[in-house]
Amino acid sequence: MPVTPESDPNYHLRHSLAHVMAQAVLELFPDARIAIGPPIDNGFYYDFDLPRSLTPDDLSEIETRMRRIISEDHPFTYREVSADQARALFADQPYKLELIEGLAAGQDEYGEQAIGSGPVISTYRQATFEDLCRGPHLERTGQINPDAFKLTSIAGAYWRGDEHRPMLQRIYGTAWPTADELAQYLWRLEEAARRDHRKLGKELDLFSISDEVGPGLILWHPKGARIRAIAEDFARQAHFRNGYEWVYSPHIGRAQLWETSGHLGFYKENMYAPMDIDGEEYFAKPMNCPFHIQIYKNHIRSYRDLPQRYAEYGTVYRYERSGTLHGLTRVRGFTQDDAHIFCRPDQVEVEINRALDFSLYILRSFGLTDFTAYLSTMPDKYVGDPANWELATAALRKAIEGHDLPYAVDAGGGAFYGPKIDLKVTDALGREWQLSTIQFDFNLPERFGMEYIGEDGQPHRPYMVHRALLGSMERFFGVLIEHYAGAFPLWLAPVQAVVIPITDNHLAYAEQVQARLAAADLRVEVNASRDRMQAKIRAAQLQKVPYMLIIGNKEMEQAAVAVRTRTGEDLGAMPIDAFLERALAEINERR
Repeated sequence: MPVTPESDPNYHLRHSLAHVMAQAVLELFPDARIAIGPPIDNGFYYDFDLPRSLTPDDLSEIETRMRRIISEDHPFTYREVSADQARALFADQPYKLELIEGLAAGQDEYGEQAIGSGPVISTYRQATFEDLCRGPHLERTGQINPDAFKLTSIAGAYWRGDEHRPMLQRIYGTAWPTADELAQYLWRLEEAARRDHRKLGKELDLFSISDEVGPGLILWHPKGARIRAIAEDFARQAHFRNGYEWVYSPHIGRAQLWETSGHLGFYKENMYAPMDIDGEEYFAKPMNCPFHIQIYKNHIRSYRDLPQRYAEYGTVYRYERSGTLHGLTRVRGFTQDDAHIFCRPDQVEVEINRALDFSLYILRSFGLTDFTAYLSTMPDKYVGDPANWELATAALRKAIEGHDLPYAVDAGGGAFYGPKIDLKVTDALGREWQLSTIQFDFNLPERFGMEYIGEDGQPHRPYMVHRALLGSMERFFGVLIEHYAGAFPLWLAPVQAVVIPITDNHLAYAEQVQARLAAADLRVEVNASRDRMQAKIRAAQLQKVPYMLIIGNKEMEQAAVAVRTRTGEDLGAMPIDAFLERALAEINERR
């Protein structure tokens, strides 16, 4: 995503390298047409219209040319030009000319190189290369460390993100102040590729996406579904203990419902086409909230009835553009661990604290422990009483500070219908993922005419809080796969142990061991193949099974198992009951 000098301490470096790369590409491909090239998180990119497709070998040649430009120590020079001067300057660059026309007309730019508005436009130049740009840059190319950058990949990108416009070639790069920082970043990239949930999902037989079913629609295989069921059962029971009522809602609803909620007015482009049922239009639901509101409205509510907390695993359907789909983390059909809290104003602070406390408990139970909260406050355009916004925002802030969480304030970044907390977790590779959300809503209670009868006998509007802990089960599962690199903790592992008989003579005892452990609710398989013992151990390790229980003559005689872990640790022989005690303790503690 694009960054700013304020958000990225290496912005000047990466912005400057984007220009150096563009110069190198133009020197190698004089007929190239250039588009935009901003700095982004951890690096930069530039889009090109080239006479042929690039290869990895081209990246090496471009890097070599970039180092030569760096060594020549060219200054980065800023100047302002009129629209006519800009047109003449970029007469052979159609993408730049399109940007210039927009700028001259006062339109918003797209990308870092489309700068300014009105007749004066700024550019930056180094050596033979000049581009539309507002900067800032380093002072000279020689300030770039030639050993601390790398071009990382080539991808396709539509001009201005429009699938109906030309497909360009995007070159990605990364840049750091030192070679050590570059090496650390490249290691993280390699490790991220090793942990990619799409790769591991196939290798571990967890899920798939079928062309016949459709893109963005997930098929959960038995092992993946087992993990999901364990996670859902754990979280559902935790909801009951925390005062939530479980509900279920349909997958479709009448058009009128979505008219009232405002989805057809503000969200229709992300909804699927309507279906005709008995002459009426119905839509697949993009969200669960209107259904929970209908459950609330099914009775007249007293102030004594509040708070009402409804939760469900509600599957929703949203139209995501094909270019944005990504494994489990960006899909078209997904299941939210959705909840809505309806409460009185005097209950807001307690409910927000409860919701945040619950979110942290659930995430920590899955081994996620590093959190940052983001508080989004009232935007310029909003609905509701400013006093209600102030009360809600204060409750959110107090809850964050009360839990001693690091946080940042996104001033004015709230939705028009209410302030919110986004809770982001940092995974094993230091990447942030947004999972939990606590969002006030002053809009839907008004639209649906929600009420409760107060102590004064008069109707009052309840507060409504949207709350998700894991976000969507699909996205959370993708995060979890990558966080653990597929090696799930024992309580979540789809197969917790594999019993490995050394020969067929040990098979009957292996099956007895399996039955004994299965009776205690352990998920255990027997590898009865004719493979050698080492091959069976290797197969279990590749499937990231936590324990391998080896059985030979000695183990049969002693009613024991020889225990090995997936990491290769040999724990030696132990009685079956001793292994069972160890495993159950590990499961119960969710280590």
